[in-house]
Amino acid sequence: MCIVYPNVYGVGMASLGYQGIYRLLNLRNDVVCERAFVPDDKDLAEYRRTDTPIFSLESKRPLGQFDIVAFSIAFENDYPNIVRVLAQSRIPLLSHDRTAHHPVVIGGGVCATINPEPFADFFDLLFVGDAEQSLPAFLDLFVAAGGRRAGVAQAGAIPGIYVPSRYEITYGDDGSLAARSALSGAPEGIRRQRCDDISCSPVSTAIVSSKSEFADMFLVEAMRGCPWSCRFCMVGNVYRPVRQKSLAAIREEIGRAKEQGCRVGIVGPSLTDYQHIEAVLAIDGVEFSLTSLRAQEKSARLLDQLAAARSISIAPEAGTERMRKVINKKVTETDIVETAALIFARGISHLRLYFMIGLPTERDEDILGIVDLIARIRSLCRHGKITAGISTFVPKPFTPFQWCAMDRPDNIKKKLRLIKKAFRMTPGVRIVHDVPKYAYMQGLFARGDRRLTAVLSEMELSDDYTAACRQAGIDLSWYVFRERGKDEVLPWDFIDAGVTKDKLWEEYQKALSVSEGGQADEGNR
Repeated sequence: MCIVYPNVYGVGMASLGYQGIYRLLNLRNDVVCERAFVPDDKDLAEYRRTDTPIFSLESKRPLGQFDIVAFSIAFENDYPNIVRVLAQSRIPLLSHDRTAHHPVVIGGGVCATINPEPFADFFDLLFVGDAEQSLPAFLDLFVAAGGRRAGVAQAGAIPGIYVPSRYEITYGDDGSLAARSALSGAPEGIRRQRCDDISCSPVSTAIVSSKSEFADMFLVEAMRGCPWSCRFCMVGNVYRPVRQKSLAAIREEIGRAKEQGCRVGIVGPSLTDYQHIEAVLAIDGVEFSLTSLRAQEKSARLLDQLAAARSISIAPEAGTERMRKVINKKVTETDIVETAALIFARGISHLRLYFMIGLPTERDEDILGIVDLIARIRSLCRHGKITAGISTFVPKPFTPFQWCAMDRPDNIKKKLRLIKKAFRMTPGVRIVHDVPKYAYMQGLFARGDRRLTAVLSEMELSDDYTAACRQAGIDLSWYVFRERGKDEVLPWDFIDAGVTKDKLWEEYQKALSVSEGGQADEGNR
């Protein structure tokens, strides 16, 4: 097998999911798993000039010579790289064009779990949810079947495995999805698989690299899922219930890291809520890094254990109390400011703040609230440094905002200009933001359907997704700037992710009621 991360080496090796599956596969006696990545732009041009196929890192074997090529898919904007890797590897793009002489192409990761439809036609099989059970079951079957056709044909019987070719999709006159028909006895829906005890999971860091984005860092997963259920975030919905790794399991992984002399990065969506976090940070002889802290009282105790930290991140997400109620971000401005003050008081000189713009029901005063909040935090410490990251809101499947339209580019650019102008002359404050055009590309692929196969195919040689949409006859605005109706069939509705569509719609209505003067739902706390 070869497991492919559809981005460059430094990004792929910073993915704990990618590393964990690589380790899981190589623990088997009947599998040899190697790695492959997308060459950087300069190298990829040379691959094309010399007609060199993509090959694995370990043995330099071309991907087309493996039995199975597996993609780990974590970000929507990596989708075009799937096409580039397959095309450069001389593997037919579409699954129905492959023969017994081609590798079986499989995929997994968060994007395969929430909405695999934009890239489904490129894959023989896709794994929905945690792969700790379904991937070993598939490999057992594949080895026993003794061949490509038999292995693929039988795999659909394994829970959590999606065989896209066994479904027929039709669309209505208005462009929305009209029907989805299961063929040849395929199940009507696919249930997301869940590893109930992550303490027993083999998913762990396999290789520590100095060329990873997290250089020389051993990543340790502490928990899956988030207890807070912010309305913009699919993690709190798709990865329910929250599962926490035992302290004994964490200690064992940290012991492996210490043997290699590595820093340790603790990974989880809400580490302040991990029940053993203080005991973990008390382990001697380890330099720890946390993804971020929640703006709450418990974070203050953790700061005393992070004396070596050079920077800390917190995510207010929005600039006003009203907007935070809309998105169900259960922190107040007082929480945020007091946490920031504690960070500076403990000598941590660099604070990173994360905000979103373009959120549903957003008003001008919400943008001004971001400016005011940054300024208030800046006043707490004149010598510290603040980096405020501003990202464009992208609606995601399996969130209460999955029906939303994205904010228009002119509005986003206006809001960014206002925030940047406010701090142009302010020492120690740096405003960074995403590139809006790539946020819209993310929005296109996040909620797209199988018709985007044609768009991705057009992007083999270019990142210009707007031109690819025109060439494929796809109306970009219809996907990105259109509000969905309550009863519209959404491309990912066939996936049972553990949260009902009615519940998500109920949360969406609560968000809109805040905008109209209602109150946040106290019962949801």
